[in-house]
Amino acid sequence: MGKFAHDTVMPLKNSNLSKKEQVADMFDSIAFRYDFLNRFLSAGIDVWWRKKAIKQLADLHPQYVLDVATGTADVALMTYDMLHPKKITGIDISVGMLDLGRKKISARGLENTIELFTGDSENIGFADNTFDAITVSFGVRNFQNLSKGLEEMRRVLKPGGKMVVLEFSKPKNKLFKGFYNIYMNVIAPSFGKLFAQNKDAYQYLNDSVQAFPEGKAFIGIMQEAGFKQTYLHTLTLGICSIYCGTK
Repeated sequence: MGKFAHDTVMPLKNSNLSKKEQVADMFDSIAFRYDFLNRFLSAGIDVWWRKKAIKQLADLHPQYVLDVATGTADVALMTYDMLHPKKITGIDISVGMLDLGRKKISARGLENTIELFTGDSENIGFADNTFDAITVSFGVRNFQNLSKGLEEMRRVLKPGGKMVVLEFSKPKNKLFKGFYNIYMNVIAPSFGKLFAQNKDAYQYLNDSVQAFPEGKAFIGIMQEAGFKQTYLHTLTLGICSIYCGTK
């Protein structure tokens, strides 16, 4: 399968590094402010989005969960609180984000239940049919090769296992769309510069959202990667979408 437009959207225009390397560096540089900016820029609604995504797994009662692009382990910790699986494994390409995630896990005394590893969606270091469920929260947009990442996630899912993807999308309402575009193009990068000394990271956020194949297009890509029983829910006037598929 060929590349998608967002596969080539990168944080820095004049760099010899691959998208994967650039994204890892970018998240390392903003890790210390990442949780704060998420809450601040979304007025806290990102917590509700994540909870809605995890609820898609409630009927499955998964015992072994993989959280891809786990970042600072927000979703891994929420998954533990909501579903109490035996084991949650988080992987991310940003060492800086993982360091913060481990501190949060340690503060809760959950080191035996939640483990974080440096890892990559396109080359997951686990055997076929390992996990009951996979979560990806605001991560698929950063994949260097979307199709490969999805195929690899399906590989490590057990038959009957479910993947839940939470990702930004673009609102359809014209009035709201205008406000949203100003917010993503002007306000978010400005706050990124102010609080994380990194305007490029939050400009990249907008550029990658604009290029991402959202909605039915993404469901189609999931189906091509072999996922069945696919469906999507849009949240908050379409700013965000939940995508689900089963192996």
